[in-house]
Amino acid sequence: MICECSLTVRTYECDSYGHVNNAHYLNYLEFARYEFLKGVGFDYPALIKAGFGVYVARVEIDYKRPAFTDDTLTIRTRPVKKGAVSGVLAQEICRGEDLLAEALVTWASVDSRGTPARLPPAWDVPGLRP
Repeated sequence: MICECSLTVRTYECDSYGHVNNAHYLNYLEFARYEFLKGVGFDYPALIKAGFGVYVARVEIDYKRPAFTDDTLTIRTRPVKKGAVSGVLAQEICRGEDLLAEALVTWASVDSRGTPARLPPAWDVPGLRP
């Protein structure tokens, strides 16, 4: 499954060069991952209430082109790997047909102590698998 969402670049996200500061791409990717989880039927707030969590363990970003104020960006998210307690999502940030950045995000599920743990069955949804 590929989840697509869009957002518009705000002025305060741009640096002195006039383009989006690279740190804001992390926010864009996080927004899109949450939309992806909702799209595959993963109830994140309920997971937290149940005493579990999903942490980002690693983010690899390749920046290709800059984004600017008022650009409409589309972020695509898809699973590429799913293990017992972790997985990897591929994400792309585009402006129209232009690829601006691509990322691989490794996530891990944890219990209430922050120890790696299998997701409870209710949250081990098929959409997390490639």
